[in-house]
Amino acid sequence: MAYQEKQLQEISRQFQIYGEILHAETLKIGHINETYSATYDQGGTRVRYIHQKINKGVFKNPVAVMKNVTRVTSHIRRKLEEQNARDITRRSLIVIPTRDGQSYHRGRDGEFWRTLVFVEGVQTFEAVQSPLQAYQAGRAFGEFQNFLVDLPGGRLHETIPAFHDTRRRFAALQHAIHKDHYNRAKDARREIEFALERASITGVILDAMAKGKIPERITHNDTKFNNVMLDTVTGEARCVVDLDTVMPGCVLYDFGDMVRTTTSPTLEDERDLTKVKMHMPIFKQLATGYISAAGSFLKPAEKSLMAFSGKLITFEIGIRFLTDFLSGDTYFRIHRPDHNLDRCRTQFKLVQSIEQQEKAMQKFVDGL
Repeated sequence: MAYQEKQLQEISRQFQIYGEILHAETLKIGHINETYSATYDQGGTRVRYIHQKINKGVFKNPVAVMKNVTRVTSHIRRKLEEQNARDITRRSLIVIPTRDGQSYHRGRDGEFWRTLVFVEGVQTFEAVQSPLQAYQAGRAFGEFQNFLVDLPGGRLHETIPAFHDTRRRFAALQHAIHKDHYNRAKDARREIEFALERASITGVILDAMAKGKIPERITHNDTKFNNVMLDTVTGEARCVVDLDTVMPGCVLYDFGDMVRTTTSPTLEDERDLTKVKMHMPIFKQLATGYISAAGSFLKPAEKSLMAFSGKLITFEIGIRFLTDFLSGDTYFRIHRPDHNLDRCRTQFKLVQSIEQQEKAMQKFVDGL
């Protein structure tokens, strides 16, 4: 339920924002959190901030989430300052502290709120529109990972434990199929069969990490194309957003999700499956941009599975959508009946397209 403006005004007073709030509006971004854009009058100038309520149903420990976010954003900002970079306030999210210096406010109702500087002069796209955009997305996430290679301090919190544990995700699907609590399995027979046929791929990266062939790194873990803000004038990537899932992980999961959300210029829930296809020219630019920023720290074993990672993560997200559909749509926000099933079908069609081109994709990566 959207908060009323009076309630948002009360929340806004908890943060170190100086000025009068003029109005606020809902932002329909992401599947998880409740987000508002708020405009303030500061000395005669209108300035915007983001107020966001953290979804406690998804993020069981909001305090840990905010500890990760503040550590990561502060470190990236320091790295940019060391480089004498320009436009720093548009290249990394800025968390506004509360009046008592915390990174979040907990209301009397127990809800957790945070405030961020609104990044102006940028735009996001639900689907890639050109190979150049794909290059910018790959470079942005590669740079993001590279910034965090030397993050000081202890290990980041796992904000969602086993988030990219594909084997566990597959087990959750099997459980949902067996329970079929909402009698929906009959509507997803083909999708269930498709998933079960590919059980063998779920442990490939997990096993390589367990054997020490692939290292654990700090990763974004939600590298959708719309989580990169592009400059409205130059088209260059400015800022990586949606940092709630930044935590220990595998760079291949990040790259795989880039492949999933970038190389098929269609929406995540595209109903016309004839439009869903992995486009090689876009993949080549994505991989080139990513390697240009991340190539300095990648190990050969990581690089050798980059094409496979696109298939795996697309499959993983597909089975997550399918599991949520079978379980009554309790995780992903839906906007129509069968929305999660539509999302699943789109992912599985893309898996098929990647399978057909996987060898050529990896051959190109090997040449970079």
